Amino acid sequence: MQDWTQPQRPYSIAHRGASAYAEPNSLQAFIVAAQLNADFWEVDIHLTSDQKLVVFHDAKLPDGRALKDLTFEQIKAPSLEEILALAQKHDTGIYADVKDVAATLPVYEALKRAGIEKAIIGAFDPKAAILLKDAGCTYPSSALVPIGADPFEHAKHADVIHLCWENLDRPQDLLDGAFFTRVKAENKLVVLWHEEDPKRMADLRHLPILGICSDRPELVHPFTPPTEWSVEITCHRGANKIAPENTLEAAHCAFAAGFQYVEIDVHSTLDKELIVIHDHMLERTTNGTGLIAYKNYADIKNLDAGSWFSAHYKHLKIPTFDEILQVANQYGGKLYVELKTVNAQKVFNTVVKYNMLDNCFFWGFDAALLKDIREISTKAHIMIRRQDFTSLDETLAFLSPSIIEYTMAEDWSEFEACRAQGIKVMTAYMGEDKTDMQRIISARPDIVNLNHPFLFHDLIQQNFKG
Repeated sequence: MQDWTQPQRPYSIAHRGASAYAEPNSLQAFIVAAQLNADFWEVDIHLTSDQKLVVFHDAKLPDGRALKDLTFEQIKAPSLEEILALAQKHDTGIYADVKDVAATLPVYEALKRAGIEKAIIGAFDPKAAILLKDAGCTYPSSALVPIGADPFEHAKHADVIHLCWENLDRPQDLLDGAFFTRVKAENKLVVLWHEEDPKRMADLRHLPILGICSDRPELVHPFTPPTEWSVEITCHRGANKIAPENTLEAAHCAFAAGFQYVEIDVHSTLDKELIVIHDHMLERTTNGTGLIAYKNYADIKNLDAGSWFSAHYKHLKIPTFDEILQVANQYGGKLYVELKTVNAQKVFNTVVKYNMLDNCFFWGFDAALLKDIREISTKAHIMIRRQDFTSLDETLAFLSPSIIEYTMAEDWSEFEACRAQGIKVMTAYMGEDKTDMQRIISARPDIVNLNHPFLFHDLIQQNFKG
């Protein structure tokens, strides 16, 4: 059996669950972490006054009461047992962050009782590692190393050096050859801080380490197409099953996961601000009312665009087109821009401002807007739907498209005729039937537009193992 402490690539450790997308340490955060294929869940653990293990980060409740003085029922947080049962269901490892040294051995016993195979038990207090060693712990122990502490001295009794250096400017520069030479000499393993910056993560994911924590666990190992099929995945309205559609968080999740395109819908307010929202009306996805075209941006910029999805997102606002373009640039991502009630010239100018013309394509139900885009630029990439024309020749002739979209109903035997004209083909599928997805994989279009990109990703991995 392969030693799980020697992974071929660093483990993705969901920091307090997928805490970018749900309340940290909540059951939902760990459920989302499973959806994002995290290898481990980092779980903060305290011991209550009635000797129960509770999953909670801080030592005190917001009202100032200490957890150690309260019963489990008073705290109103998940139990460790609940999280371990969920981890067993999803075959996920546990990184137990013990916040109270008194909980160290009870946590060890709970992990054994639950039958958790892959687990790490860590704490900031180095005494925890000593307790575990004396108890004959069969799991690796970890010492969390704060900024300013000597990693090797702080973790001398532990198996794992966990560097909590997320607040340094360039912590990756400290992970040099000399550091890893000493790590090897002292027979240590290394876990890294929670990292959410895509550029810093790119410097970390190839290091010889055990794992990387992240509030966005999908960022640790983003999707890369198989060598046999250079497919590009488009996330319809962003990762809309993880975060509210057409929001910055939905875009972050899609790009962090390595999916190439985010599909967005662009409207213009009465005072010509470009915003990203699907409907012409505000009611479905915000706490506002009325037609967007009749509202000034000041009337809608502070609306709640996330509570309809979950309470965690109550702070989310309707993003501007500029903000979405900034997120795309941050990840080197691309956009599928659906034109709603907009001025084509303003949309085009905004795309050019962010140097995104080569990394965007346009479509809209209003053919006049597409014609406007083509008149503005011969270089703009326009997508045309095959279903809107009676023949392929008509489709190819309309506005010199770069991409032709096919649904499950059209004739996919036309793919090669499109490619012969230098045009990419895209399949649009909003369902989650694995048989339909398998049909798409077999057809190998150039781009796939999906509501369930993570499920599709899993199927790709199964189809192209090795």
